[in-house]
Formats: sequence, C-alpha cells, structure tokens
Amino acid sequence: MTQGTKIIASSHYVPSDIITNDDLAAIMDTNDEWIQAHTGIKERRISLQGENTSDLATQAARMALAQTDLNPEDIELIIVTTFTPDGLAPSTAALVQRNLKAEGAWAYDISTACSGFVFGMSTADKFIRSGVYKNALVISAEVNSKMMDFTDRTSTVFFGDGAAAMVLVATEEDEGIVKGEEMHTIGDAEVVHSGRIQPLSRIAADNYPKTDAFHQEGRQVFEEVVRLIPDHITNFLADRDLTPNDVDYFITHQANLRIIEAIAEAIDQPMDKFATNITKYGNTSSAGIGIGLDELNKATDLTGKRVLLTGFGAGFTYGSLLLEF
Repeated sequence: MTQGTKIIASSHYVPSDIITNDDLAAIMDTNDEWIQAHTGIKERRISLQGENTSDLATQAARMALAQTDLNPEDIELIIVTTFTPDGLAPSTAALVQRNLKAEGAWAYDISTACSGFVFGMSTADKFIRSGVYKNALVISAEVNSKMMDFTDRTSTVFFGDGAAAMVLVATEEDEGIVKGEEMHTIGDAEVVHSGRIQPLSRIAADNYPKTDAFHQEGRQVFEEVVRLIPDHITNFLADRDLTPNDVDYFITHQANLRIIEAIAEAIDQPMDKFATNITKYGNTSSAGIGIGLDELNKATDLTGKRVLLTGFGAGFTYGSLLLEF
C-alpha cells in the first residue's frame, strides 16, 4: 500500500496584545463601523512585545509537539511558510529548528504569501509520500504588523499576527488524508507590494524609511478573488467527481469576511460550512487557514469528513488541498 500522510497534532499561537477597531480609529482615519462593514473584522492580535515571526512559529510548534510522543530531535523536516520572515537569511525555519533544538531536521521556508499553508502542507505530503521522511512539522507564521503603514486604513485594518503548526507523519491508512490538490501561480498579477521585514519597534522609529510598507489594491484583490476562486473550487471538485455539496467544511484564506461570504454564495454553500477566524484575528496571511484547521480539528470530530483548504495570495498564488479524515 502507498504511504500517505496524516495529521497527529495541530496548534496555533497568537500574541497577547489585542488591538480593536477603536484602537486603530485613535491613530488613523477610520472607525469600527467602517471596518466591520468592509471586512467583518472586530479585533486582531499584534506583536507589541517584540515577538518576531520565528518566535510565534516556535511557540506554535512547541504546543503541537507537546500533543505527540515525538521529541524535537525526532523531527525530520521543518517547513515554515511566511510572508514576513525574520530576515532574508538565515531562514525562519532554521531559526525555529535552532529554538526547538531539532538538530536532525532539514528546515527551509516557503514564500507564497497567503497561500503558504496550502503549499506547505502539499510539499510536506510529497516528501512523506516519497518514503524519504517519516514525519514533518509544517508551520505558517506571520508578523504582518511589521509591514504596515499605520496611517493607511486601506491595508492596515485588515491584518493581524499569528502562527499555526501541524505535525504530519507517515501512514498506510487509506493512503493518508490528502485526496487531491491543485496549485497555481500567476506571476503578472501585481496587486500587493511590500518590502518591510523589520520588527514593529524598528519601523516605528522616526528615521525608518516609510516608502516600503505593505500596500494592496484592495478592490482589485477582491474582484480578482471573487472572479477566480469560486470557479477554481468548482472545477477542482468536478475533476474528482465531487461537488461543493460533497465537502463538509471549507477553510479559505482569511482575507476578508466579505470575500469568504462572496465565495460561499458563488458556490451555493451556507456560511456554517466555512470555518472562519478573521473576526477575532484579522487577516493573518498564511497562518489563517492553519489556525482555522486547528480550531476546527479541536471543536469537531472530523472522522470521515471532507475538508477543502483553499488559499489565495500575493504572487498571485492560489490552490486547494482536499483532506479526508
């Protein structure tokens, strides 16, 4: 029987500091009513205590590993997906490997922005299916706050910081939980821009250059996602002789509650089939789907359930991973 992958543990970690819409309204031209109407977001977590991306990733990983019989030295592969690395080198994954003391693990980053969790899970699944590795740690972690211009309401109000981690192991049970996937990149769709990777305490300094902050063409992003993603989901499922009705739960990128609602309407599915966390955490980029899967996994018996993970993000990248538990 072909070796597949199963998830044996999941976790997520967010900073302790809660930033409400009213908090943002005190420093920029916005208000709670506008933010909720346009995004569905009520609050988000922001790393005000100096935690960087590797710190959030390490905390999520430790919490996930604590649920298993594995020790850090048993981990063979660490993949970190992030849009906001600690720096260009070493990789954030290498820093997590050091923090965990997982000396035997090969560790590297994947940069596909908000699609990262889906791409990371797909990549780890391939390594395990190949038979080369028996386990992997997949972490999606973002400190989006260090990219933001806190005078720009069109972008900043959306984002929060957070991380999610999954422990994957080899299994021969039904060839694992991954039952299908499809990944895409459209390199000429430049609607998101960013250059910052410094911690928030640095970019708040008076002498820090203000020109390289994160910026997105919000309306263009919304229109592109709503045009592209429902057809992608429908066609992806049809290629596997399934329809959206055959999926028990959907977890899409937590970009904007209005986008998720539009996707649900377009594929004629009720919102109670969509796991969401954007209202309390904001857009946590690649971590949002992982946080959603962890929360769903802990709140629901997923045995025998189909869960569709669909990511979309800057690049432009998008893709889906069909899981059956």
